[in-house]
Amino acid sequence: MSVVSRRHLVVGVPAAILTACRRRVERRVAPDFELRDSDGRTVRLSDYRGKVVLLNFWATWCGPCAIEIPWFVEFERRHKDRGFAVLGIAMDDEGWEVVRPFMSRFRINYRVLMGNDKVAHAYGGVDSLPTSFLIDREGKVFRVHVGLVSRGRYENELQELLA
Repeated sequence: MSVVSRRHLVVGVPAAILTACRRRVERRVAPDFELRDSDGRTVRLSDYRGKVVLLNFWATWCGPCAIEIPWFVEFERRHKDRGFAVLGIAMDDEGWEVVRPFMSRFRINYRVLMGNDKVAHAYGGVDSLPTSFLIDREGKVFRVHVGLVSRGRYENELQELLA
C-alpha cells in the first residue's frame, strides 16, 4: 500500500483549515527523483532545472485533484513557452491501468509520472492529496500546497515565479 491512501484525502475541509495547511517553506532544493512516464521514459526533476515546475502529487480517486487538474492543463498550455512545466505524480496503487484512461478523459497535456513511496518520503511524506510543490528556476521549493487551493492563488504564484 502506498504512503498516500484514500483515507488521507482532504475533502470537505473548511477553506480556513486548508489555508492553514498551506505551508510556506524556506527555499530548499527540491529532491531529485527518477520516475517513469506513461511512455516508459525515465524522467528526473533535474531535467527541468531552469524552468518553473508545478510538481503535483495526485490520484485518480481524489475529488479535489479532479478539480485542479484542468487548471494545470491550462497553465501548461498558457505558460510552457515561458519556461514552465507541470509534472504530475500519480499515486494510484493500481498503476497505469487506471491512470492512462484518466489522463485521456481529462486531456492531460503535461507529463505524468508513476509515483512511489520513496519519492513521497523525499518530499516530506506526502500524506494528503492533492499536494503540490511550486519549484523555482534554481530547483528550490517556492511554495507547498496541501489540499485544494484556489486557481487564483496558483496563478498569482506562477506570475511571481515567471516574472
